[in-house]
Amino acid sequence: MNDAAICVDSLRKTYRDGLFRSRKIEALGGVSFNVEHGSIFGLLGPNGAGKTTFIKVLLGLVKKTGGDAALLGYPAGHRGGRRRVGYLPENHRIPRHLTGNAALVYYGGLSGLAPSEVKRRRDDLLRRVGLADWGKTSVRKYSKGMLQRLGLAQAMLHDPDVLILDEPTDGVDPVGRSEMRGLLQSLKDEGKTIFINSHLLQEVELVCDRVAILVQGELQRVGTVEEITERDAEEITFAVGGEAATARAAIDFAQPTNWLSAEGGHTFTVAAADQQAINRCIDALRTARVDILSMTRERTSLEDAFLDIVARQRNEAADAEVIEVTPKEGESPA
Repeated sequence: MNDAAICVDSLRKTYRDGLFRSRKIEALGGVSFNVEHGSIFGLLGPNGAGKTTFIKVLLGLVKKTGGDAALLGYPAGHRGGRRRVGYLPENHRIPRHLTGNAALVYYGGLSGLAPSEVKRRRDDLLRRVGLADWGKTSVRKYSKGMLQRLGLAQAMLHDPDVLILDEPTDGVDPVGRSEMRGLLQSLKDEGKTIFINSHLLQEVELVCDRVAILVQGELQRVGTVEEITERDAEEITFAVGGEAATARAAIDFAQPTNWLSAEGGHTFTVAAADQQAINRCIDALRTARVDILSMTRERTSLEDAFLDIVARQRNEAADAEVIEVTPKEGESPA
């Protein structure tokens, strides 16, 4: 295992279900990736993909079946690693009879902090999560978004090195989500490592440095958002200046599409399979003395890329199932 904040190698978790526990359910099927120190990492996947199981294994709440998992250099579940983790679970439940201040004292005690230490830290924490004026208010009066903010404050209370956040912006309004993105960025700037499990793909796209996509326990993709959203067909959009006719004539061999002309320039898209094709387009425009204002590699949204990956994996699984149950020649179907 290397020096990453979170490191998993061929991690597997198999549950047994059914009568006499004879049926095996593979929740994680050999998952491998690293989360670097001081980064924001997103774990994505549809319901039942194994995301929650992954977090439980990492925190030692569930034992792995095989492979390796390490958190801050400790084996998954080791107290040394867990002490340095702040955790916000999905659908976090805060005792309803507590005020915001009392809730932080309660959770601080679970993290080994004295009440005096919690009181020293809580005002700044509540301010950072947007609850500066709500510390003395009963959580019964908190909205769902406010409860999420308080949950984030309790995860930050003991100044952890790693924050594991399960659906952190669930129930938070757009303004609040923007504020929380700013907070996560400031925590990253302080050197914290943030691991996010979320269904809000637009939020993940805006804040995460790298993401992993799980489908049915299998790791489908891991990389930066830019790497995952790059289109298979290498489409490049050019913005150029000058006369439209000159630019069109120069680039005609590349069969440009999506041509748009406006005051100040023109844009068009070309399919470039490799760097040589891109270079030919650039050379042709320069030879014609056409100003190249910008070049942009076309990408899809993270949501579109995610849905495409999930659909392809499910189709492959369905095809494999059909092959498995199709009787061989000369055999009768069951």
